[in-house]
Amino acid sequence: MKIKPTEIWTNKNQVILDVRTPAEFAKGHIPNALNFPLFSDEERKIVGTIYKQQSAEEALLKGLEFVGPKMSGFVTDSEKLALGKKMLIHCWRGGKRSESLSWLLNLAGKEVSTLSGGYKSYRNFAVQDFFEKQLKIKILSGKTGCGKTEILHTLREQGHQIIDLEGLANHKGSAFGALGEEQQPTTEQFENNLYEVFRHINPERTVWVENENRLVGRVFIPEGFWKQMKAAPLINLERPVSERVNIIMRHYGDFSTEGLKNAFGNIKKRLGGQNYKAALLALEEKDLEAAIKIALYYYDKAYQHYLDKNEAPQVERLVVENITNDVIAKQLVAWSAQH
Repeated sequence: MKIKPTEIWTNKNQVILDVRTPAEFAKGHIPNALNFPLFSDEERKIVGTIYKQQSAEEALLKGLEFVGPKMSGFVTDSEKLALGKKMLIHCWRGGKRSESLSWLLNLAGKEVSTLSGGYKSYRNFAVQDFFEKQLKIKILSGKTGCGKTEILHTLREQGHQIIDLEGLANHKGSAFGALGEEQQPTTEQFENNLYEVFRHINPERTVWVENENRLVGRVFIPEGFWKQMKAAPLINLERPVSERVNIIMRHYGDFSTEGLKNAFGNIKKRLGGQNYKAALLALEEKDLEAAIKIALYYYDKAYQHYLDKNEAPQVERLVVENITNDVIAKQLVAWSAQH
């Protein structure tokens, strides 16, 4: 049985088996899918070369040569992965790889369906849905150290919808953003992970998103979602420098001096030689507060320039001082109800 991309998530009692190679899977895959490769990376390369240089028939024969000895293993291994659930199998375009494995597992008495058009059809559907499904986005903005991510999480704890782009990207969105984070996904996988959150958002309710550049570390926000962000109302948090410094110290105080120095190296040219040397000296002297203030001098100017160019249809200010994230979140919700 073939299913459409829109039907991928209708059956909760199924496991998604991606039969592409490990390299294809690593580049991008449907979230929660399991890699169940028909060919290894090297085997697929060999088959592809034969297809191009000789013929489709010769490539098919070589593929059968690779797959033949693995057939019984495919049946037993799929049972271990599925744990009694139905199986949804896909390859890149819904071609021979998924069809052949589906035939084998059906022959072995398993409940198997295939994704029409394969992973490519899922990607096309997800990318298009970022344009078509319009969300009620509110953008939470503010200078570095305002605690925007923490406030987003507080909003979620209060029962509101959020999309944490930095969490999905494994990057905090600045020169220091990679500190303490896992390796970033590929842009393709970031888009897939974002879509997994996006598809669950109720479009009738507000969803909060932190203000970001389109490039978060090394991954790009997909165009459809980016356009929705740029068209959304924005509220700009304004918080005293002293509070912002304390928030940054709480987040970065446990990192090594060497790691912080490397991060400052990312903005060396923008800081200027004198400021850069002063920041390194402050770090060597364990004066993180002084180093942070130097960094904020650069980031505050850059942020103000970015905010001045912002084309949001509505920009509001929210001045906060000596209040908890819980109270700030409630103030944001009250503002949202009026806009």
